[in-house]
Amino acid sequence: MSQPTQGHIAVVGSGTWGTTLAVVAARTGQNVTLYVRDPEEASRIAGTRRNERFLPDLQLPMEIKVTSDLGRTCGGATIILVVVPSQQMRITARLLRELAADAVVVSAAKGLERTTLLRMTEVIAEELEPAAAARVCALSGPNLAREIALGLPATSVIAGRDLGAAEFARDLLMGSLFRVYTNEDVVGVEFAGALKNVIAIGAGIGDGLEAGDNAKAAFLTRGIAEIARLGVACGAQPLTFAGLAGIGDLIATCASTLSRNHFVGAELAKGRQLAEILAGMDQVAEGVFTTEAAVSLGQRLGIELPIIEQMHAVLFEGRSPVEAVGTLMRREARNEHDELRPGRNR
Repeated sequence: MSQPTQGHIAVVGSGTWGTTLAVVAARTGQNVTLYVRDPEEASRIAGTRRNERFLPDLQLPMEIKVTSDLGRTCGGATIILVVVPSQQMRITARLLRELAADAVVVSAAKGLERTTLLRMTEVIAEELEPAAAARVCALSGPNLAREIALGLPATSVIAGRDLGAAEFARDLLMGSLFRVYTNEDVVGVEFAGALKNVIAIGAGIGDGLEAGDNAKAAFLTRGIAEIARLGVACGAQPLTFAGLAGIGDLIATCASTLSRNHFVGAELAKGRQLAEILAGMDQVAEGVFTTEAAVSLGQRLGIELPIIEQMHAVLFEGRSPVEAVGTLMRREARNEHDELRPGRNR
């Protein structure tokens, strides 16, 4: 696949990250169309050049076209960035089947489908024609949208089985403030991005409980080991979890108050109920849904996931955050590297 300097980039999804990616693409000189599902909201954003709901302080470049017409958004697109909540990915991909025949479709969502336990590129591929499905890629990394929208420097990874498609997307998105790498390990990149949201909830709980920096460092270290254990069992490459999509994304999400998943954890530590927290949020905390899917996947594969299992107990089984911390600290003593040895999944 050739590497053009300009293309038509369609962004499907107008939340914080979708709007930010539209701006990122416009900054590199691409022709960009942003799809906004609600016609009134699309008209308002097009007129004011602001997404008041998600990024009220950011003025959209005039080069970004805004529409509620999906066909107009994606027609003739070279890249289609799909930036919708993970549980809406399948129905969105289904709508793109006839529109994505000649495009590289890139998932910018981080999650697992609850009903099938599939990764987002797998969900998309099931709904597209075979040729388009073979080109599907995933975008992931330490990408706090508000920082990128403000023009702060950041890096990301585009992963795909078709390296040519990944490089094509990389070259159209990369600019002086947004550096993009490629990776052929789409399994690892997606598992890293999805599961770090679960760990971020736990990091928020730790911060809310004032557990300290030692505890946080240990939690992140054991968290990335757990993420890698499940990912490798599903076919990922271990080295991916030491990169931007792995430890890089984990650090950013667990350290920042901009993270929705960290916020959920911090609020749980205050004693608030999950339903109350989610009802007050304007965007999805993907880690909540991913926790359910990850526990089910671990059970299917016979992989013990102590941190994720405790997050599930807090979120869905009524266990208090303090009890969950205590359970993790009282686990049976073992060698730190047990999980890395063949046949040792616990």
